[in-house]
Amino acid sequence: MPTLLILSSDADEYTRLIESANLPNLKFTSDPKDCDIVLGEPRLIRNTLPLLSTPKWIQAIYAGVESLMDSALRRDYVLTNARGVFGELMSEYVFGYLLFHEKKILERIRAQESKQWQRPQSGVLRGKTIGLLGVGSIGAYLASTAKHFGMSVRGFTQESESFADVDVYYHHPDILKFVQGLDYLVTVLPRTKDTNKIVDANLLNALPSHAIFINVGRGNAVDEPALVVALNEGKIAAAVLDVFAEEPLPQDHPFWTTPNLLMTFHTSAISYPENITKLFVENYHLYIEDKPLKYQVDFEKGY
Repeated sequence: MPTLLILSSDADEYTRLIESANLPNLKFTSDPKDCDIVLGEPRLIRNTLPLLSTPKWIQAIYAGVESLMDSALRRDYVLTNARGVFGELMSEYVFGYLLFHEKKILERIRAQESKQWQRPQSGVLRGKTIGLLGVGSIGAYLASTAKHFGMSVRGFTQESESFADVDVYYHHPDILKFVQGLDYLVTVLPRTKDTNKIVDANLLNALPSHAIFINVGRGNAVDEPALVVALNEGKIAAAVLDVFAEEPLPQDHPFWTTPNLLMTFHTSAISYPENITKLFVENYHLYIEDKPLKYQVDFEKGY
């Protein structure tokens, strides 16, 4: 009988939702030595790995599972992550900021605060070009939303060219060609050794001066000092960051006072238990039928 261990601060809510799904033969446990399935937060899973006796399947509730990629950790199980559930949330976040910029919302707020009757001319997304650095499930959703607004879409990937909403694909070593002429650059890359500081000074210098940079992937993708220089010197117009190389961001980090930089704090797409539960339920049925699970992580690639 499959036995599930839940490792999450929302364990009670996950238990309630999974119980309501009436999954066949599933039993719950709080004992790491008495489970073959684990659902939880990657860092909690990492701490519990040495205690697990015979894990067969571990379902992470986040898309990012870098804390489980250490080669010194055991890998005698199937690891799946939470893909396919964050595209809508990420799209709302990214296009919220694109519209915030085009409709000059900040300028209008400041005009109201200063009691100035000002009428800055709004821009439009239609006809603008967005570049997606990484075109997985989230990038594909962003591409679809961009098409809704009549935008041109470029994608930069290692290999895949499977999403029809991407007009043009680029691959290594053509990353500088990829960013030339972009109005918006959005990074949705996972944390791997190949993505470290991929957004560097050369890339930022290749962007048009009116371009907006948004990072909702992982903080390691950005050369942070280079981004500070680019914003201070007006090499790009603005940046929106949800993720950082070090989190929480230190109080003395220059980002806090960098001009034209808006920050949120790793909140662009929250793991809502109801969304993750749907994925878990789908994978559980595959598991008990001994079929391949969805969104399996390649330990060598790191995603």
